[in-house]
This record gives sequence, structure tokens and C-alpha cells, in this order.
Amino acid sequence: MTNFPDYGATFAHWRAGAAQPWQAYTCHDFVTGLADGRLPQKAFLHYLVQDYVFLVHFARAWALAIVKSTTLEEMKICAGMVEALANQEMSLHVSKCAAAGISEQTLFSATEEVENLAYTRYVLDAGLSGDFLDLVAALAPCVFGYGEIGARLTKITHADTPYGDWIAAYGSAEYQDLCRSVGAMIDNAVLCRLGEDPVGAARWPHIQSRFTRATELEVGFWSMGLRGA
Repeated sequence: MTNFPDYGATFAHWRAGAAQPWQAYTCHDFVTGLADGRLPQKAFLHYLVQDYVFLVHFARAWALAIVKSTTLEEMKICAGMVEALANQEMSLHVSKCAAAGISEQTLFSATEEVENLAYTRYVLDAGLSGDFLDLVAALAPCVFGYGEIGARLTKITHADTPYGDWIAAYGSAEYQDLCRSVGAMIDNAVLCRLGEDPVGAARWPHIQSRFTRATELEVGFWSMGLRGA
């Protein structure tokens, strides 16, 4: 896969710095199963339940990013992410699960799998123990990975896949615009904090490690989904 969506210069550096786990994440068997329709519905529903719980914590992490922000533009973008997660993305999960007889209360009170705990607490710890860059580097793989997966799968999805609406949501113009907005915000944040040569900054390896570790945890999340089959 070489034709990546353009979500900004910082993300391009992060993705290149985490090439192996990024490939494992965005081309996971779970993702392939979404595109060709061979993913068992039981695995998809198990993933959706866990991802709903994940999104609860993810929204909290983006709310923390508002606190960590140092500019009004950062605050606006992060607040928009909280709104999109709480009122749009989580609603997609609710509607999909409702069709299978799973209520929203069941989703909210679901017991977290170990992979879910590891990922969500890693992101929150990045924000609580670090600064704005620590937090957005840990948040970025989810935002951009789903955008990249959605953009790619939209082009190759089998017409009869039962997961077409999920793919369409992340491949949509609206979600792609969101990725570009977040990417631009991160580029500006990096410029302001690390200067015009961020990759050469002393902090860069640490920030890269945040992104890489979160990407590895995304791989585990897909594998957790498959385990539910």
C-alpha cells in the first residue's frame, strides 16, 4: 500500500517511524474480513461492544486534550472531536448493535477486555503524565488509522459485504475532512512546540514512541475482535 491519504506532515513522519506495526494495524485480518465480508458477525459484534467502551474513554481523552491545549484553535478541534465521538461515532455502534438485540446500556456497562484496558489507559496516562503532544501522539493512530482504512476499503469493498455502512462511515468525505483537520492541528502544535525541524528535536523519539506504542495496541484491539468469533 503506497497511496496514503494526506493527513499532514507530522502524521507522515509518525507512520514512517512505525512502518511495521502500522502495516499490521491497517492491513490486519480483521480489516480484510470487513472488506470481503468474511469476518464473522459474532467477531464484529464483539468488536463493536468493546469499541463502544473504548470510545467512552477516547472521548474523555480528547476532553483532556482540551485541558492540555494552549491555543483556541486546539481547543476548538479537540472539542469537536469529543462531540463527534459522543454524538456520531458512538451512535453508529448503538444502531449496529441494536439491530442485533444489544442495548446501549449493555454497551456502556460491558466488561472491558484486557486489550481494551491496556489501550485506553495507555492513552489516558499519556495525557495525564505528559503534555499536549504526548496525548495527541497516542490518540492519532485511531483517528488516522480508521481514516486510512476507510479510504482504502471504500475502493475495494465487495458489493455484498455486510459491513459496507461501517466502511462508508470512515471513508466518507466528512471523516476524511476530520482527519485532515486533526492533522493540520497536530502540524501546528508540533511547529509551535518543537520548531521547524521537529524530527531533529530532542523530544521527537519520545513522541514517536507514543505513536508507535498506540499503533501496536491497535493491532491487539483487532486481534481481540477476532477472538470473539
